[in-house]
Parts: sequence; C-alpha cells; structure tokens
Amino acid sequence: MIRFEDVAVVYDGAAEPCVQGIDFEVPEGELVLLVGPSGVGKSTVLGAVSGLVPHFTGGTLRGRVTVAGRDTRTHKPRELADVVGTVGQDPIAHFVTDTVEDELAYGMESLGLAPEVMRRRVEETLDLLGLAGLRDRPIATLSGGQRQRVAIGSVLTPHPRVLVLDEPTSALDPAAAEEVLAVLQRLVHDLGTTILMAEHRLERVVHYADRVVLLPAPGEAAVVGTPAEVMAVSPVYPPVVALGRLAGWTPLPLTVRDARRRAGDLRERLAAAPAAGSRAARAARVGDGGPPARAKPRAGEAPGGRRQAMPLPADTGTGRRFRLRRRNSPAPLTDVSSAAAEIRALSVRRDRITALRHIDLTVAPGETVALMGRNGAGKSTLLGSLVGLVTPTTGGVTVGGVIPHRTAPPDLVRRVGLVPQEPRDLLYADTVGDECAAADRDARAEPGTCRALVSELLPGITDDTHPRDLSEGQCLALALAVVLTGRPPLLLLDEPTRGLDYAAKARLVTVLRALAAEGHAIVLATHDVELAAEIAHRVVLLAEGEVIADGPTAHIVVSSPSFAPQVTKVLAPQRWLTVAEVREALA
Repeated sequence: MIRFEDVAVVYDGAAEPCVQGIDFEVPEGELVLLVGPSGVGKSTVLGAVSGLVPHFTGGTLRGRVTVAGRDTRTHKPRELADVVGTVGQDPIAHFVTDTVEDELAYGMESLGLAPEVMRRRVEETLDLLGLAGLRDRPIATLSGGQRQRVAIGSVLTPHPRVLVLDEPTSALDPAAAEEVLAVLQRLVHDLGTTILMAEHRLERVVHYADRVVLLPAPGEAAVVGTPAEVMAVSPVYPPVVALGRLAGWTPLPLTVRDARRRAGDLRERLAAAPAAGSRAARAARVGDGGPPARAKPRAGEAPGGRRQAMPLPADTGTGRRFRLRRRNSPAPLTDVSSAAAEIRALSVRRDRITALRHIDLTVAPGETVALMGRNGAGKSTLLGSLVGLVTPTTGGVTVGGVIPHRTAPPDLVRRVGLVPQEPRDLLYADTVGDECAAADRDARAEPGTCRALVSELLPGITDDTHPRDLSEGQCLALALAVVLTGRPPLLLLDEPTRGLDYAAKARLVTVLRALAAEGHAIVLATHDVELAAEIAHRVVLLAEGEVIADGPTAHIVVSSPSFAPQVTKVLAPQRWLTVAEVREALA
C-alpha cells in the first residue's frame, strides 16, 4: 500500500539530507510504527506519504514514494486526499471550521459525499472517539487533548485507505489514548486500513504495531523488523523494555502483562535488596492511609520531606461531595507565608462552562507538583490562572506576593514563567541565535545564558537554524530555554514532554531537578505518568474542574490503574516507580 524506494529528502539551504536511504514497504491492513530520537526526520517521512513533502514544504525528494500505486512526486496532496488521511503534530493547524461537528463533516464535503452518508459517519465518529458531548462546542474552547481527538476524527470520517498519524496520543490522557488506539486497531483488523504512525510514547503503542521502522540517527538508513527485534537495538525504548534489559529477559517484553509473567525472580531480588532510600519504599512502609512520615530532606527535596507537601484527605472519593469535604480538610504542611504560589477557593467560569470549582492549592519553593486528570479537567486553565492569563470568577491567586492578572507583564515575568502546550507561540525570531539573544535581553541575563540552556537541552542545534525547521520536541526545548533564561521562581509547564524522545526527556528531568534543588517551584500539567513518577513530589488529580486527590506521588499513582507507571504495574504489589529506582536497589 505504501512503498519507499531509496528515498532521501534535502530541504532548501540544508547541507545534508534530512533523511536518506529510506527503503521499506507497508502492506495493506498493517499498523507500522515509526520511531527514533527527536529530529531524525520522522515527520518528513510521514509528510512524504501525503505529498506534503515536497509539494508544500519545498526541498528535493530523491527516490520514489508510492501510495496505492500513486507516485507522490507527480500527485499533489489534493490528488491523494481520497486515499490518505493525515493528522500532524499540531492539531490547531489542522482545523478549517469553527465547531466539532462541522470539522468532522468538512473532509467528506470536500470529497462530495451524500448528506445522508455524512450524517451517519459523523455520528459513528462522535461515538467512537467519545466526542458526542462536544459536538456543538467551538473548537477554540476545547482542551489540547479534545482538539487532538477532533483532529483524528476529522480524518476518520472520509474512510481513507491510509492513515498517517504524527504523535496521535501526545496530548491525550491515558484512558483517551487507549480508546483512540483501540479504534485504530479496529480499523486495521476489521476494515483493512493501513496506518503509518510516529509516536514517542512507546509504552502506549509499541504492542499494537505489526512492524516497527527505526530511524536511528539523522541521515542513517532505516531499520525494519518486528517490535521485539527493533526494541532490542533501538536507542529509544519504553520503561517496560528498559526493565527487561536491566533484568536480562529474553525476548524483551513489550507489555506489562508479559513483564509481570517474568518478574517473579526480580521481585524476590528487590524484596531482599536494601531499598531504604527509595521513594516508593518509603511510601510502602507508610501505606495508603495517610501522608508519608517526616524525613530529613535530601538535595532537591521539598520542605518537609521529598514526598511530603500536603496530607491526603480522609475521603478520596470523587464528585462534588469531595469538594465540600475538602474545604474543611487539614491545612497544607507548606508555610503559606513563604509559598511560591497560593490558590484559595478559585473558580473559573467561561461562557456556560465552569472550568474550575473551588480549587485550594499551595506550592512551596523547591517543590514539583504534577497536575493530572483526563482531557478537559481544567489543568491548563489552572496554569493560566497562575500566570495571569485567566481571571478568576471567584476566589484568589497569588504568586510571589502579587495577584497575577493584576500585575504588569514586565513585573510578572520575574516571578513566573509558562511554557504553553503550543511552544511555537513563544518563538518569533528568524534563527535560534536571535531567539536566544532576545531572551537574554528580555530577562536582563548575561549574554549567552539562553544559548547555554539550548546547548544542554538541544545538543547539535546551530545558531542559524530557523525555529520553523525544528521538530515539535525541539521547539518545546527551545521555548523552555527561553523561559528558563529569566530563572523565574515559579515555572509552569503545559504538557512538557510532547514530541520529546526518552533521551530528551531525561535531559529535561535533569534540568528540572536542578531547578527544584535551587528552590524553584515547578507546576506541570501532564498526561505523561512516567514523567510524574520521575520528578513530581506531589500529584494533584483534577476531574471536571475539581481536585479529587492531592498527595505524594507514590500514594496517588500506585493506587490508580490509569496513572500508574509501567514499572509500578509490573512489580506490584511492591511499590517501585521508575527503572532508575530498581537499578539503584540492585546495585
């Protein structure tokens, strides 16, 4: 169905090909996963299938790409639209209408389908992707994850024979990601749809793939094989594979179920290992009934102990009754007078939608808090209130002793910085070097400060690179460097690992840990359970704009089937969060 024949792509002005030696075939009715580090050219390979490369992006494509027998060099994207459906990394750039239902129908209208067919397919897609309750909503009011589901739905309704998906689950909560992937698997198995997908969160998708295509480094030839074969040699791999490599399991497990079946001996070794320093071990000794015991903080720990910031309320149920009880819950352990941020009885209403309800939250200096919850729960709105982009309907917010929405931006930027879901919103210069110079000036920092951060987060990116030519993950890293140049006491990150491979995520974790050790408070909204397990002192779960749980990470994620990391699921009932903890215990 899709055939690459010795394909190379050279963009205008580039000295070297972005990709070369790409030679593989995707048979009809297979799901093929495209993997590799950030910036190796995965999006370029996907764009060549739809004809966007080179007809839209420019540059030169050598070799041959055919889709259902059509040569993409001689067929422009509009001539492939009846065969190929494409969802890029940026859902917002995908939309052409104002409401959810209109967007789902637009592609079919362009192809001239009958109205009765369009109506039936729209209803089917609304049900498949859980969008029925959003059908009349303006797209501009949706959360990032909701927009991503709408973008996927808009390419499903025309029933294309080929789907090309670039990071389709990057903004989805774990449950929504499972639903979308189940739909894609059903299309492959039941309808014979051919899917070529790039994804960095391999823990979500690798076990669904029939085959994996690995791009190991820029300009290197692709490696093609079964998921197990490629994961054995890949520089990027999910935690369950990392655990299998550490334990010496052969063949490597791809799913939690496979790993659990082999983990008996590993559990015995860990049970006998001295793990007193493990975060999960400390939580296990305390249990789920209350906050962890006080301990002397280590470097980078929040005041009151690494996992101690706010006690769990006695009632951890959900819904409005929880909110009413929470208003009389024990006071946080944080000293409010020295808090980096304080939210009291915050409610936010937009038009007919209540985005936040009676939120109480205190963040201490040196503390890292992960906001988690399903798409549309209010995480981005909460971050917006902390940086002054959202005005409270009731209640109040203070950051560094000021009220954000009443503070002038030049003053506020010295207290709080936000890296949004769409990092390109922060980038406006023509080169990385100009972007860094502007960041230094705006933050009144020493020249070269931003450039040093970029070098740490983005090794190999030159000053003359245009931000437009960076991958989504590289743009995120550049935007993060721009915000960190000002070294704000409170750092806010909205989905900070979208588009990042595991190595880039590890570099991000190193930077964030160093900031927390220096006393910076960090609040991040994320669906990446592995990231939360790695760096968060606390997890705050939101649902329908309310806080339904707030406590130490080990308590919250271990007890949740949706938000538990892979290592926790594999080694349960023992409480381990990350491969690094397991490696340390076995050393």
